[in-house]
Amino acid sequence: MPVTALEPGVPVRLLHDRVLVRLTPGEGERRTGAGIVIPATAAVGKRLVWGTVAAVGPNARAIEAGDSVLYDPEDKPEVELHGATYVMLRERDVSALAAARVADSATGLYL
Repeated sequence: MPVTALEPGVPVRLLHDRVLVRLTPGEGERRTGAGIVIPATAAVGKRLVWGTVAAVGPNARAIEAGDSVLYDPEDKPEVELHGATYVMLRERDVSALAAARVADSATGLYL
């Protein structure tokens, strides 16, 4: 019987430049800077979202586990591992990186 990655206790290793991002639960309604409440059911244009990196492949150069990343959630494959839902990205799919180690002089890691 083959072992699957979904069995508890079986390690999972990402390959190449893959990034596994933990989905942030939706906040429901949002509030703008001016105090206007936007309900969760309101249609919003294309919007990038922040997520927390759970794991990275060996060829990811700028991203480490624990970093916050900004990415486009449209058409990204989701995977469920050990009861949690994640998004699988390539490093090039990440638009921005937020981490304490990122310096102001670093290029390409800020908006």
